[in-house]
Amino acid sequence: MGLERILDAESVAVVGASNNETKRGYQAIRTLLDEGFEGKIYPVNPREDRILGFKCYRKVADIEDPVDVALITTPAKTIPGVLEDCGRKGVPGAVIIAGGFGELGREGRSLEKEIVEVARKFGIRVIGPNTSGIMNLKKSLNLVGLHDTPRGDIALLTQSGNMALTLITEAKLKSHKGISYYVGVGNEADVKFHEYLEFFRRDPETKAILMYVEGMRDGRRFLQQAYKTTTEKPIILLKSGRSTTGKKSAGSHTGALAGLSEVAKGAFKRAGIVVVENSDELFPVAETLSTLPTIKNRSVAILADGGGHATIAADILTDLGIEIPELHEKTQAKLKKMLPFTASVRNPVDVAGGTDADPGIFADCAEEILKDHHIGGLLVVGLFGGYGKRFAESLGLVEEDTAHRMGKLLRKRKKPIVFHSLYASEKTHPLELLRYYNIPVYDSLDIACKCVGVLADYGDYLKSYHARTNFVLNWGEKAKPWGKRIISKAREEGRTVLMEHEAKRLLSLHGAPHPQDILARTEEEAVKAFHVLKGRVALKIVSPDILHKTEAGGIKLDLNTESGVRKAFREIKGNALSFNPSADIRGCLVCPMSDDGTEVIIGTKTDDQFGPVIMYGLGGVMVEILKDVSFRVLPISSKSAERMIEETKSYPILNGFRGRPPGDKKSLRRLLLAVSELAEAYPEIQEMDLNPVMVYERGLRVLDARIILKKNDD
Repeated sequence: MGLERILDAESVAVVGASNNETKRGYQAIRTLLDEGFEGKIYPVNPREDRILGFKCYRKVADIEDPVDVALITTPAKTIPGVLEDCGRKGVPGAVIIAGGFGELGREGRSLEKEIVEVARKFGIRVIGPNTSGIMNLKKSLNLVGLHDTPRGDIALLTQSGNMALTLITEAKLKSHKGISYYVGVGNEADVKFHEYLEFFRRDPETKAILMYVEGMRDGRRFLQQAYKTTTEKPIILLKSGRSTTGKKSAGSHTGALAGLSEVAKGAFKRAGIVVVENSDELFPVAETLSTLPTIKNRSVAILADGGGHATIAADILTDLGIEIPELHEKTQAKLKKMLPFTASVRNPVDVAGGTDADPGIFADCAEEILKDHHIGGLLVVGLFGGYGKRFAESLGLVEEDTAHRMGKLLRKRKKPIVFHSLYASEKTHPLELLRYYNIPVYDSLDIACKCVGVLADYGDYLKSYHARTNFVLNWGEKAKPWGKRIISKAREEGRTVLMEHEAKRLLSLHGAPHPQDILARTEEEAVKAFHVLKGRVALKIVSPDILHKTEAGGIKLDLNTESGVRKAFREIKGNALSFNPSADIRGCLVCPMSDDGTEVIIGTKTDDQFGPVIMYGLGGVMVEILKDVSFRVLPISSKSAERMIEETKSYPILNGFRGRPPGDKKSLRRLLLAVSELAEAYPEIQEMDLNPVMVYERGLRVLDARIILKKNDD
């Protein structure tokens, strides 16, 4: 069932209603009355007759009329029984305030599972538990208790009531924008993040979706829905739990699993989500993206009434990857006519006192700058909005006229304008006029620059949307019959790890370079393999009971004689049995010795939130030290594979340096695609590790490969 009857409810049963003013059951009804909710309110409490003038019911099933949503304010242990009561009445939705569920450990998880089972039995959709509530501002449906929330077009979706309070307070004090809906997601026991996205995508009142996330129960479905949503409405997200301590805190707070921040951040970006790192950026970025056109070419002009602010803004924007190109000669010539000879007109434009007597010069300059085809947007920094206070009261009227002109210019040129003003917090009338025209104004130069940056980033995403993945996995579609047999054999033997030769064979079935390695079960077979390979070889133990070959003395390198191969085979077998006397020894893998090249690592893992993800980075022992890796949620495209390689710091090594030849990036890209296909073809795979992969000027070799299967009960 959709969420319309819950989030757009016209009748509310308050379970746990009370005449005690300190109780949530009293405050909920009081708030609905104070906010002017025009729907029906039904208090439920077996010990009361009337609450705040309303008839009180012993149980939900006793209510005569239909009920759209039940706000349940009773303790955790009562919830299963209350949901049974709601189910008998046919209530479609419940908002569960109580904590004490999955966030508290095994006992809480058991209780949470029970309420989900009851809810599904009766077809009830549950928001929460452990939620701060929901609000629908257009219907004055306030099941949170926050007062004077400004109504607007930004939907707020968070896992923290305090974060919601922070953002709503910021909207009241610093912005011209407001909230369309608020949902405290809580533990996501039933309704998941992606379902809210679908609702807000369809809602005409919502222009942007602002999210605070600690963890997700179904990250894959969220990415799929976000992919559909971000071409229509921006999603702005702050993901907590990046640090070890933060992850522990997130787990205890919501009961959700906080995954690898690198994986999450990359996945969100690919879905078109604007990720912010700081909480004070959330609402300004949402406000900016919900009101302004995007920047089409990453090129911005800065218009300032002071060189210091202009320089700082230029530095910040450059760090954000924004270009600040020199203005066209014609534009510079026109600006010179308006400004003092000491003004700088290249970009940034410093008016050098030219606006002190007439702030209207800002609008004159802005008009010429935005005519310039090289410029995609404008950042105005400095004192605007405060000239009437700082210099002369009469200048306030000039600033007001300038604000009107700026608003008309925004509509005419369809290029974004963002203001930074030292007077932003004072909400002077000229600045309020800018906000009226949907031109955002910030007192923080860093935040103003960040907002300009996301306008460019979001514009880039919309231009390249067609090349993005939709995050849909076609499980098993490209599985090969021989590949299925390899995995089936391991399963039959009770193994969760494929031996190296099996893993390499599976890889080669899906486009990886075919290995020359030969499995030798006996000493004589090892000698035959040595002659077949015709050169220096390495021997490696093959045993399902020995994963770390080096630790077991199971590797011998650089063998170039028959006698050396015989001796190495015997020593490896002896070492392995000394390491693990009960080990099942299948023989040795005879491999040609590899030439020097560039070592890289490729791997996959099953992420708790997003499912299978792929990793690429510098290989060998250095991967643990440098951690120079990139991640993608699978499946990946050829372009994604290329970008994974390019975004690592070690990428220049593959281009060749100090006489070393370049690496074969085309073969490397093909291998990444083969690994992506392999992980998608066999859902039994838990993780893969190809380390090292030796990349040459032409071609590459997978020197070692390990594939771990999921346990049968996963």
